[in-house]
Amino acid sequence: MTALVPGGNAPVATGQLRIEINYSPIPGIDIDVSAFVLTATGKVRGDDDMCFYGQTSVLGGAVQLTEASVGRALFSLDLGRMDPLVEKVALTATIYDNKASFDKVSTLSLSVSGGLDAQIPTGGMNETALILGEFYRRQGAWKFRCVAQGFAGGLEPLAKHFGVDVAAPAASPAAAPVQAPPPPAPTAPAPAKPSINLSKVTLDKTRSSISLEKTAAGFGEIKVNLNWNRGKSGGFFSRNSSIDLDVGCLYELQDGEKGVVQALGNCFGELDYPPYIQLMGDDRTGSVAGGEWLHINGRKWSDIRRILIFAFIYDGAPNWRATDGVVTIFVPGQPEIEVRLNEEGGSQGMCAIAMLENDNGAVKVSRRVDFHSRHREMDKAYHWGMQWTAGSK
Repeated sequence: MTALVPGGNAPVATGQLRIEINYSPIPGIDIDVSAFVLTATGKVRGDDDMCFYGQTSVLGGAVQLTEASVGRALFSLDLGRMDPLVEKVALTATIYDNKASFDKVSTLSLSVSGGLDAQIPTGGMNETALILGEFYRRQGAWKFRCVAQGFAGGLEPLAKHFGVDVAAPAASPAAAPVQAPPPPAPTAPAPAKPSINLSKVTLDKTRSSISLEKTAAGFGEIKVNLNWNRGKSGGFFSRNSSIDLDVGCLYELQDGEKGVVQALGNCFGELDYPPYIQLMGDDRTGSVAGGEWLHINGRKWSDIRRILIFAFIYDGAPNWRATDGVVTIFVPGQPEIEVRLNEEGGSQGMCAIAMLENDNGAVKVSRRVDFHSRHREMDKAYHWGMQWTAGSK
């Protein structure tokens, strides 16, 4: 194992690498880890060169954020697939909404497969953003440098520093201006350059719902992720064979069709055909780092009436608070929406987490986080009206 100090560097293999970042969490505050693919100018070529919680795979999968859980993040990086114009890949950490500074993070470390390790000193660091390290090209070979450089302002100014176009937050409506004579017809403007949306919306007891209006581009593919604290190896919530936490949903289409998408009973659904919802595999072993995913075909949102996202503990004693679970909903061009389970103490086997409803074409997302003993009881509570039989997977 080669231990690097800030400023130190070492060669790395040109191929598939695994980068693990571990840190001491700050209670109630998110720490986001991102990667920026940079040219010789130190800038990205476009918004597709930023890998973060709202865009977890770039360059055709050459850079992937495969896990972002409390206290831990994992990246997969294939240096052999980098475009010749790419000179660096920078790894960063930022404290969401600037709610604290890195001196509150007692330990922070980074390791690279092949035997590289770096302890990042955070004592006395008053910044809310940090460049952890960078992979860089030197004479045709790749090296890794531990940087450990603080950066003021959080993720947005850091992204702009690397050349990312960040979407401005929605402005409050202004008073109607005094009417003026119409100006001459302008020439057609150039198409607007896409910009990254760094917003997050957390639905909790103080703000329980949000409506997402349909844009000209539609909703695209809506992705729902269930993730939770894996704990220490062999621990109760280590996601090994002792526990199996599954995501699923009840759905109702506009034509009245109702059903369930889940691994239990092998009801994985279809994305391009009714119900336009698909479970992307079932992690029965805990080996899938990024949790479990439901995909919803947003192009068919007009055919969907409502979707109830739920999770259930297929195997193991229920203790929802200990899972530190979170469901995150990604809608292209919209703020990321998350619903956390760590503030609740339900001890029953099922948790109804969030409802997605078609509200005159908009996607209305409402937090639920209520607990039920079985599918049948949850169905009854939400008036779904389906018949249930025992199933297995």
